Amino acid sequence: MKRIQHLNITPWIFSASILLAPLAIAADDKADAEKSDKAENSQPAATNYETVTKAADITIDGKKVSYEVSAGKLTLNDDKGKLKASIFHTSYIRTNIDNTIDRPVMFAFNGGPGSSSVWLHIGMLGPRVLNVTGDGTKPQKPPVRMKDNPFSILDECDLVFIDPVSTGYSRTEKDGKSSDFHGLNADIESVGEFIRKWITKHDRWASPKYLLGESYGGIRAAGLSDHLQSRFGMSLNGVVLLSSLLDFRTLQAAQGSDLVYSVFLPAFTTTAHYHNAIQGDRDDLLKQATEFAYGDYANALTQGNALSPQARKTIAAKLEDLTSIDQDTWLKHNLRLHASVFRSKLLDGKSLGRFDSRVAWNTADKSSSYATYDPSYSLALGAFSTAMLDYLGREIGYKEDQHYEILTSKVHPWNWNSNNRHVNVADRLATALRDNPELKVLVMSGHTDLATPPESVAYSVRHMLDLPKSTRENINTVFYEGGHMFYLNPADLKKSRQDLLKFLKP
Repeated sequence: MKRIQHLNITPWIFSASILLAPLAIAADDKADAEKSDKAENSQPAATNYETVTKAADITIDGKKVSYEVSAGKLTLNDDKGKLKASIFHTSYIRTNIDNTIDRPVMFAFNGGPGSSSVWLHIGMLGPRVLNVTGDGTKPQKPPVRMKDNPFSILDECDLVFIDPVSTGYSRTEKDGKSSDFHGLNADIESVGEFIRKWITKHDRWASPKYLLGESYGGIRAAGLSDHLQSRFGMSLNGVVLLSSLLDFRTLQAAQGSDLVYSVFLPAFTTTAHYHNAIQGDRDDLLKQATEFAYGDYANALTQGNALSPQARKTIAAKLEDLTSIDQDTWLKHNLRLHASVFRSKLLDGKSLGRFDSRVAWNTADKSSSYATYDPSYSLALGAFSTAMLDYLGREIGYKEDQHYEILTSKVHPWNWNSNNRHVNVADRLATALRDNPELKVLVMSGHTDLATPPESVAYSVRHMLDLPKSTRENINTVFYEGGHMFYLNPADLKKSRQDLLKFLKP
């Protein structure tokens, strides 16, 4: 069977995700799925589910916070009790308080599909984080180790980091198949079952509950917001979409579909401003770029070949003003510039980062007309991998013989459950908001994110047309100077704590 080609939105994205933008295939490729099942089950099953727990403390906001960190597995069974999968997770529960039940608990996960939760865990939220020097744009000397995180929200909220099936140490077990978990809906259902079981085991049904998903994790969080409520009656207090998306049309270009170019233009402008390629007030330029993107620019793109030569030149001139990319380049590309081309053209001899376009390293292939690698990905992968394994093994004391899958392609083929349509879960989040008017949503976006630019979720939110104004006011957006993993910038990490604490307030 011939596959419909998927646009690889990331070169095995971390944190972010592997984010394969899906024009969903009409049916699963059974041969590939069987190979995936076989490869998954050929690995030794995890038979030791003993949780390792350690007491620790940290100073946050000038106060001592004592907590227990637990690393272990929670098993998923079918209706007949057969063991289907084991999900590895790390939880942090504050101990030096009298009342646990009123404390919020936040479930956090990254994206992919195929990413563990390592990026949020030791990059932003946990009490121990990666000891990154500088502003998150420079290479780090290995090995990178861990340090206390004074900007963790553990003083106000318990934390649970989830590795979906086949990531981290999570695996299918003897009676399960990887195809039972590797899909849009199957993933939401399995993570939802994990959350239900964790809440029950720890007697936290009466606690305020939050989800935080990064990148493709935002797709999962949006789906969970509806699934947890409709399946288990578990109403959430809040959902955080960090560097996320809801609708793949905002990221995937296709013939006759030009939305992606309007979505990316404002991020091109903020990136050009960061690198001093254009001058002026950044926020004013961003406002101009956004209005132009959905105004004259969008109108010009919809005209296709009917756009007059003079109008083409006028649009190209404005695009040059907003991005510093010359008119001839815009005209050569029919006014439609892919992010990989922009990343190679903005600075001579440099490739900009996809996850964080503040990062600019020497071009790997000077003859290429587009960016051939992502220096912001190269900056992070080794540092996070080494630090995470050291933290789990040496500091917490949890070890397994099998490999901890920071990122994996073993989740593919992924079933997009979309009947040959683009994946769009905005309606699921809208349904959760409709049925739970007290639900709050926080959108966290980085100005220099060229993987999931801020306008991606913003566009989806603006098109939740059936939500009443009072409910739309439950959705708030905050911005950061960095990119997809803005928390690698210390100033943004500090600001993220302030924004999350404000969001957690009743």
